[in-house]
Amino acid sequence: MTDVDTQADHRPTLAAVAARAGVSASTASLAFSGTGPVSDATRERVLQAARELNYGGPDPRARSLRRGRSGIVGVVLEERVRDAFRDPIKIATLDGISEEIGAVDSGLLVLTEVAGDSDEASGSNPLTLRDAPLDAAILMGCSPRFEESIAILRARGVPIVAIEGDPGDPDVPIILQDNREATRRGAEHLRELGHERVAIVALPLDKEHLRAPVTPERAAAGANATTRERLRGAWDVFPDAPARTTAGSFADEGRYAALEFLDVPESDRPTAIIAQSDLLAAGVIRAAESLGIAVPAELSVIGFDGARVDGLWPYDLTTLVQPAVEKGRAAGRAIVAMLNGDEGETQLFTGEFHLGNTTAPVPA
Repeated sequence: MTDVDTQADHRPTLAAVAARAGVSASTASLAFSGTGPVSDATRERVLQAARELNYGGPDPRARSLRRGRSGIVGVVLEERVRDAFRDPIKIATLDGISEEIGAVDSGLLVLTEVAGDSDEASGSNPLTLRDAPLDAAILMGCSPRFEESIAILRARGVPIVAIEGDPGDPDVPIILQDNREATRRGAEHLRELGHERVAIVALPLDKEHLRAPVTPERAAAGANATTRERLRGAWDVFPDAPARTTAGSFADEGRYAALEFLDVPESDRPTAIIAQSDLLAAGVIRAAESLGIAVPAELSVIGFDGARVDGLWPYDLTTLVQPAVEKGRAAGRAIVAMLNGDEGETQLFTGEFHLGNTTAPVPA
């Protein structure tokens, strides 16, 4: 027998704590849970016995087995976790979710979307949608792989809530943002300022996350509902506005796309750019600065999100503010309802237009 085996055999148990405290095992269990008719004196006697035996409390896995749940709600992202945590909107949404699911004693497990995303060369084998022990799942929007994720979770019988996107299933509650209408309001602001040459820096549209111009064919076939709706909102006002998709909502991606629009003769470049996220808008501003183009005197820039973007001072970005924390809370409440046997509620949130200092009348 090894030292490890010997240590395992001598780990303190709840029964040992109960015996030392002079109570039944059920009373000791109630003392740890903080529920039931246990006097303060008895609870303290049990906890003191636990301290003396170095007993840390009942195994949470046993509790999960008794109630038939894992205590895990999966939050499904399309990108790598390190990239998602660079996005302040995703972090705010996760904060909102976590605030609500505590009502069912659950925690969050962050997952990428489908099996095959792991790095096989490194030998890693992370949990995926196919095998993670989930009580429920929340699909974060802006994903071209939405339908595939829905199919996997449906096959497992896992309750689902979608943030953005269209699951095509009336039993899946959706937490929606008025992406088209909000973008239209921003575009109308530019039109009121006299802009006619407007370009769009877009979020990913397809599974490949192509950096490429948006053709009518790509727009029609695009799998990312958020990108499509924000494109439509801009095109409602500027139907001929050229658009380019990026590989993700990052400032560097916004800069790359903006350079394609701006590093041209002045007569050919846009006087305004609509970016589909604030991080992309930050990249657009950096691209303009690198080319000596003044914002907003020579180029107006609009974002989407209302996120705090570090390093943007002295710019106060004109943007469409979305209530990310409230969207997360709504998703969390829907999950709690479904785990309690009730129906989750679909909710639509409205963006608020914020006028900053990155838009101005069209240059003469």
